[in-house]
Amino acid sequence: MALIIGAIVVVVCTFGGYAALGGKLTVLWQPFEVVIIVGAAIGAFIISNTAPVLKGTAGVLKASLKGPVYNKESYIDLLGLLYQVFKVAKTKGNLALEQHVENPEDSALFQQFPTIMNDHHAMTFLCDYLRMITLGVENAHEVESLMDEEMETHHLEHHKLAGALLTMADGMPALGIVAAVLGVIKTMGSITEPPEILGKLIGGALVGTFLGVWLSYGFVGPIAAKAQATFEAEAKFLQCIKAGLLAHMHGSAPAISVEFARKALLSSDRPTFYEVEDAVAELPPIA
Repeated sequence: MALIIGAIVVVVCTFGGYAALGGKLTVLWQPFEVVIIVGAAIGAFIISNTAPVLKGTAGVLKASLKGPVYNKESYIDLLGLLYQVFKVAKTKGNLALEQHVENPEDSALFQQFPTIMNDHHAMTFLCDYLRMITLGVENAHEVESLMDEEMETHHLEHHKLAGALLTMADGMPALGIVAAVLGVIKTMGSITEPPEILGKLIGGALVGTFLGVWLSYGFVGPIAAKAQATFEAEAKFLQCIKAGLLAHMHGSAPAISVEFARKALLSSDRPTFYEVEDAVAELPPIA
């Protein structure tokens, strides 16, 4: 929604301001200039990126439209899930987690938190490291290094997606100049025309420069930045899981491990200690 509102503001302010200055909107209607700039940008995008990046472009646009999917309620659910997991591990031993980790869809523990259950990547991350714990891995430092490596790989994949759009945005002003030059070439072919016709042709040619800069800084660049912010929010969700798991491996009590996880969150999304405490107190016991 924010992306749509922002796009409307860009369009209204740009064309509204131009019209208020006395400009004629019909002069800006240059569809073939758009074809040159956008078409060439898409072609260059295809040339410069690998197949996985091209396939992931739709995901970038979807992420930009949706924005960060995590909020305070999401983190309360996550912290509640971690508390339940650590409580089972402390009272029944780490091996008691095996039945939940191997079949999370059928687990009464995980079913209490449908929001987290529907997050495939977070669930895979959590279950993979809980499985390692049940298999007897005890060296928290080795697990932390492995987590960092996986999260760095995940970050790199997302960075490539957002970076590809940023590169496209950086090139669009230059492609706008290309469109303008082609417009000037067309104008030079009509040099014998009267001034009023030449004026329209020159104005149309200059629209190319305008469109290249406008599309780059008004739309493509902001979309890439929004996607990057969304991906960083996803990374913070995994960092929260990481902090809790490492605290548990170091022998902390469930409440303390959850507090470590809570402290890993940004202040804008971080629930208070008492909010988490109240949420945890309402959780049913795990058989």
